[in-house]
Amino acid sequence: MSQGLLFGPDDVPTAKPVGDAWQRMRVLITVKAAPNPSETYGETVCVAGIRLDLDSPGWVRLYPINFRELDSLHTFKKYDVVSLRAKPARGDFRTESWRPDITSVRTEDHLRSWKRRRAHVEPYVRDSMCAIREAVHTDPCAASLAAIRPHRVLGIDVKPHPGWSPEDQRKIDRHVSQPDLTGGDRIALQAPRFQGWYRYRCTPDCGGHRQGILDWEFVALQRTLGNRNDDDLVRELRSAYLDRMCAPHRDTVFYVGNQAKSPRTFSVLGVYWPER
Repeated sequence: MSQGLLFGPDDVPTAKPVGDAWQRMRVLITVKAAPNPSETYGETVCVAGIRLDLDSPGWVRLYPINFRELDSLHTFKKYDVVSLRAKPARGDFRTESWRPDITSVRTEDHLRSWKRRRAHVEPYVRDSMCAIREAVHTDPCAASLAAIRPHRVLGIDVKPHPGWSPEDQRKIDRHVSQPDLTGGDRIALQAPRFQGWYRYRCTPDCGGHRQGILDWEFVALQRTLGNRNDDDLVRELRSAYLDRMCAPHRDTVFYVGNQAKSPRTFSVLGVYWPER
């Protein structure tokens, strides 16, 4: 399997433009992270994808987005191709971070088959998570999003979620107590029952990585199976995220991203898993 370049011919994120003007972009959505409590929005989701603009290829992070408060016209899902306008996120030093105008989002297409997705994703796949972390250690503004094909997936750890911190719970409570402009009742964001981590080696010489799973679907599966007991639910999570997505006949790739407050800390934001 060929290894493509992460950000195009120069393998460097395109710098944010000067100024705060809105810009049009087309994006293939590849990442929809699990929601987290927000002071301003109650809850927010980080979305990321690959820009399909011919003059601005590369990764892009779109934040903040509150999916539960989007109307049907502006909602979208993974592997949708969307057009929207966005402006550089000046409060986030990471080069790929943009602030979307959610009212401008229009879905143009959905790439249903792995074959259609592969044409866009494969050129961005890398095989060294170690190199990505080292680059950020040298320059915090280096790539903060990547697609990593692991040399070997060692396993998955699933443990009970500790629940929201007192600060996060305060954010949720404050949001729920505010009146909803639509006249309905706001629903508090519930913490998932379990959290997970992938353990893997990115190359034969890698000492190993343990990265938290922040995929929206990891949390959504727990809610779908909310009536299962803990042991059954853990088995289902392992079955989906290890046995199925990381099976030997799958070409498993992890979408990873770092944290603004801790640039060297990367998490798994989603999994790309077509058949080999």
